[in-house]
Amino acid sequence: MVATVGRDEGDGPGRTIAPVRPWYQPRSVAPDLGRDVSCVWTARPDGEHRLVPDGCVDVVWLDTGQAWLCGTETTAWTFRLPAGVQAAGIRFRPGVAAAVFGFDGTEVANRRVPLDAVLAGPAARRLDARLGDAGGAPVGRAAVLEAEARAWLSRAPRAVDPVAVAAASAAANGAPAPIDALAHELGLSSRQLHRRCLRSFGYGAATLLRILRLQRFLALADQPRSLARLAAAAGYSDQAHLTRECRALAGLTPGELRRTLGVTTASDPFKTARRPAGTMGS
Repeated sequence: MVATVGRDEGDGPGRTIAPVRPWYQPRSVAPDLGRDVSCVWTARPDGEHRLVPDGCVDVVWLDTGQAWLCGTETTAWTFRLPAGVQAAGIRFRPGVAAAVFGFDGTEVANRRVPLDAVLAGPAARRLDARLGDAGGAPVGRAAVLEAEARAWLSRAPRAVDPVAVAAASAAANGAPAPIDALAHELGLSSRQLHRRCLRSFGYGAATLLRILRLQRFLALADQPRSLARLAAAAGYSDQAHLTRECRALAGLTPGELRRTLGVTTASDPFKTARRPAGTMGS
């Protein structure tokens, strides 16, 4: 049995409020970052781990001196790092990072890009130095990442697309499955919605809906319900629909995914929480 730490009921920044795995520890961020940033996290990811698509983009730092921008994913992928490597990262809410760093979502989808290819060289080196100086203390590294995020947000080359924010919020909260219906709800044509989603997420609205529906299932998966009832609660037409989508997006059956949740699968409540209203950097 894998030991976990329960939820912290407090609301203050820096609190560990998601179930904590032995290797991965997400922490809440200060309120001024909550519109754009889902969480900061630290990890000691020995062994192999599976990451499930979530619509988010992470900036990831390793104590080997490497730093990466991890783009959105359309299928699960696994990774393994050398034993003893420590990692820290910050997770941007769906649709935010493309505006913060000025890229088109299609440029980084399904890719891990060296951070110095996204940021000017001195900025990436400064992040490495500051995180290295913070030592292994999770709170210290969290504070560094929050400070860097404020600087990135203040210098963002463009505002977060409100259509992307609305689409992500609708998808996370059970938007109607037909894309035409979602586009109509947002006052756009289906083609316009597709283009805006490609720029912000790296894929279209249909893929966004599928990914965030899977995240709704994961958010419910620890409840003592049958898979059929969980499928209905997450918005699937039936259990067979859930099974097909889990295999396609996560590479596992719903039962397998449910059993590994919290052990080898990095999916947590920070990933698909609704983005609070407001504009970036305001």
